Amino acid sequence: MAVLSKIRQRSFFLIVIIALALFSFVLTDVIKSGGFGGGSNDVGSVNGQEIAAQGFMQKVSVAEKQGQGTSNTQAINSVWEQEVRSLLLNEEFEKLGFRIGNEQLINIIKTDPNIAQNPQFLNEAGQFDENKFKEFVKSKRNDPNPETWNQWQNYEKNVEKYAKELMYNNMIKGGMYMTKAEGKFKYEIENNKVDFDFVTLPYTNINDDEVKISDDEIMAYIKKYPKKYKSDNTVNIDYVLFENKPSKEDESSMEVSINNALYGKIAYNETTGKNDTLPGLKNTVNVGEFVNANSDIKFDSTYLAKKDLPLDYQEQLFNLNKGEVFGPYVFNGSQCLSRLIERKSNASARASHILIAYSGAPQSTSTKTKEEAQAFANDLLAQAKANPSNFAALAKANSEDPGSKDNGGEYDNITPGQMVPTFNDFVFNNSVGSIGLVETDFGFHIIKISEKYDAVLLGTIAQKIEPSETTIDQVYTQASKFEADANEKGFEATANSNKSTIVPSTNIRAYDEYIQGIGTQREIIRWAFSEENSISSIKRFDIPQGYVIATLKSKNETGLISVEMAKEVVGPILRNEKKAELIRKKMTGNTLEAVSQSSKASILNASGTSVSSPVIPNIGSEPKVVGKAFSLKSNTTSKLIDGNNGVYMIRTKNVTKAPEMPNYNSYISQERTQQTSSAQTRAYQALKDKADIKDNRAKF
Repeated sequence: MAVLSKIRQRSFFLIVIIALALFSFVLTDVIKSGGFGGGSNDVGSVNGQEIAAQGFMQKVSVAEKQGQGTSNTQAINSVWEQEVRSLLLNEEFEKLGFRIGNEQLINIIKTDPNIAQNPQFLNEAGQFDENKFKEFVKSKRNDPNPETWNQWQNYEKNVEKYAKELMYNNMIKGGMYMTKAEGKFKYEIENNKVDFDFVTLPYTNINDDEVKISDDEIMAYIKKYPKKYKSDNTVNIDYVLFENKPSKEDESSMEVSINNALYGKIAYNETTGKNDTLPGLKNTVNVGEFVNANSDIKFDSTYLAKKDLPLDYQEQLFNLNKGEVFGPYVFNGSQCLSRLIERKSNASARASHILIAYSGAPQSTSTKTKEEAQAFANDLLAQAKANPSNFAALAKANSEDPGSKDNGGEYDNITPGQMVPTFNDFVFNNSVGSIGLVETDFGFHIIKISEKYDAVLLGTIAQKIEPSETTIDQVYTQASKFEADANEKGFEATANSNKSTIVPSTNIRAYDEYIQGIGTQREIIRWAFSEENSISSIKRFDIPQGYVIATLKSKNETGLISVEMAKEVVGPILRNEKKAELIRKKMTGNTLEAVSQSSKASILNASGTSVSSPVIPNIGSEPKVVGKAFSLKSNTTSKLIDGNNGVYMIRTKNVTKAPEMPNYNSYISQERTQQTSSAQTRAYQALKDKADIKDNRAKF
């Protein structure tokens, strides 16, 4: 605190120092980029086509505004994928010579419901009128505000892009063709069956610790299959968290504060020179004023139903007597006290309805006359009364209220005056279980009252549980000392001597935003990927929870997944290969009987197995084993086979071929449908895999 006081006294000098530091930072960046006017600052490029930062970030800003709850990093990643897709597909469109004419553009625009159903573009017959639409476009072009025409042109560009992509995807789908031979092959792999005997020793017979897999072996394996194990560059960091949380002294102080709010306190009155006894929540006269004076959250005069109260304390709070206080209790990180001020009966309700509208009613698309609608509503009313439990199904099938139809017509927490008068009167003037019919301007409503809620008005004091300034200063000091000691003695050694917990965070990508245990931390990720940092670099970061001291553990710039990640995927493969070598030594002999005797394993049987479903009962999927069984002649024995689950020797008994069919159209159609549904995704992925993509997102 003393340091802060001195800083305030020298604020002018502090401002000058900060200004010089900022200028130095900017100047350094300018020098690196080749001067104030030189160099480019692109987010990346696709096949040499650059993605300019300014336009990119403008799109990011729009994406953040349009997507509620979308973080900056999520918006950047989303816009990046859109830009890459757009550039790759535009290349293909140019190669193919795609062009969209005016008439084609209008036909696509007509499919937009906002245009096609807009009354200003419809003629007397209710059909889309191109002349009216063209007059509208002309008015946009002639609008004195140029932004109006720019917005319309942007809309047309998006429609044109959509139209080209639609054409492209249709061409890809149209190019999918399945031959009779392919249909026949699909039929045969599903319906040809094989029976075989086998002996197997599972890999689980050998403990994992009997075979050792080195990091070098794992790396050699993934280098052997680089396309399969391709990855973005990643980093691993370790960190120690110094959390700002209340000390025992803080907890004692909070206990005194909440008790004072509950029971009252004695305070010195400077005006009278005497001690005053101040009331607590239990006996204060004006609850609202008292809450506002003693709570971090201001008084709320809303009546709450039981279900809207804190879940863990619903019974205690709802069943309070008038003037009674409950607490202290902890809710949402605060110490709380609640006093019941008032209770209200039938404060809200839960009800369901079926709306039957008629032609001419507001927002109605119905073609029924009013008389027809009323007759239909009366019929539904009779059905609902005859079987009340079927009300939700009737609503889903018949209601013309889009806001509640899919929910069985239900509205919850209806408060007096919320609905139109006749609807409101029925709900609040009738008992639970009542079913009736009312008319409003919108049509006829069959209403079922499901539940009514009493509600309570509470005066709640909430005092946030948080550390004091003194505690925060102490945590800062501890974190700063740890950082200094770690730079001098090493990160792990310092953590061990301080008995601090080291938390690892692995396989972080440059455009990630989350770090396990501490949430969104773009600043730490940017630091970890900075070219200025080397392995074992250490830095302190301020985060909402307190302070993080992070060290850069390792970097993976190979373009392949890291060894740590590969251990989970490749480790079992290599481990089974080594286990297979040991198992083979136990399975000696050239016949099933000899191998069964040497390995002390029984001869088992598999029947009716197909290539399309190569599952051996009680063992699992074994495509290599089943495939081998199909390739052997009857009563022929295989050599040892390394399968998915163990080592096998098999003897084919017989292969039953499926009978020939007059045609294989159903299989051809099925295969074509499967291939066509994924064709455009696979085509785009192929373009992306082949493209030269440079990604500088991490800098932004």
